Amino acid sequence: MKKIALAMLFATVSIFAKVNAVVSILPQKTFVEAIGGEHVKVTTMVLPGHEPHSYEPKPSQMKVLSDADIYFSIGVEFENSWLDKFRSQNKNMLMVDSAKGIKRMKMSAHHHEEESNKNKEHNEHSGLDPHIWLSPSNVKIIAKNIYDALIKADPNNQSDYQKGYEEFFSKIDKTDKQIKEILKDVKPKSKFLVFHPAFGYFAREYDLVQVPIQTEGKEPKPRELIHIIKEAKKDNVKAIFVEPEFSDKSAKIIANEIGVKVIKFSPLNPNWSQNLIKIAKAIAGK
Repeated sequence: MKKIALAMLFATVSIFAKVNAVVSILPQKTFVEAIGGEHVKVTTMVLPGHEPHSYEPKPSQMKVLSDADIYFSIGVEFENSWLDKFRSQNKNMLMVDSAKGIKRMKMSAHHHEEESNKNKEHNEHSGLDPHIWLSPSNVKIIAKNIYDALIKADPNNQSDYQKGYEEFFSKIDKTDKQIKEILKDVKPKSKFLVFHPAFGYFAREYDLVQVPIQTEGKEPKPRELIHIIKEAKKDNVKAIFVEPEFSDKSAKIIANEIGVKVIKFSPLNPNWSQNLIKIAKAIAGK
């Protein structure tokens, strides 16, 4: 009887114990929680206000990894230096590439560079764009990878994960339809300005063109600024996006000249669906 009681106790504990998941960025937290629901506890590595390009985890975060069941990577830059260290920290932790199956695109080059700087600029942006989560089609792939991993880590709650996955998949479709409705009167290949070229996957999905303002991470020179303004007027640009951590000085000058607003936008905003709809509305001038 004691053995049976113990077995039942362990089974009960197994059912109600949460899966400790760690993710690299905030949008992933949104995805994992949408699918995992009450069965997961999610910790985010890159804290709000920080950049995933060169993030260094805090000692307290490394300690959290010691008790983690799953780590969901997504291909942001800091992972190149830290994933092996995370594996060493907890060899029993399941390492999951949530970007598996997604074909990455190259970072956009800046259209206004002078000829003498082209080689330098090509080297700077020859890498692949990590911002895969700004595309509904990509998020469907990410969601399936998360779903498969949660089932593997916690098969007892598969039915709940399946329900969460299906509901989230439906939300992705709804978001996509809303964006298409917002952009229905926007001409194909319409351009929008960005300080940092983080919108490549969004632009490709909706047949748009992002035009980066920055030059090697710096504010454009006066001659380049004049060229950008001239092109923006010609192309009837309705949106200029600036990430919170970048200066918006040049963006404001351009905005004043062409009569549009500067929109502060963070690709790391956890409100994924609202974030993409906000982009679409700005591009459509709504």
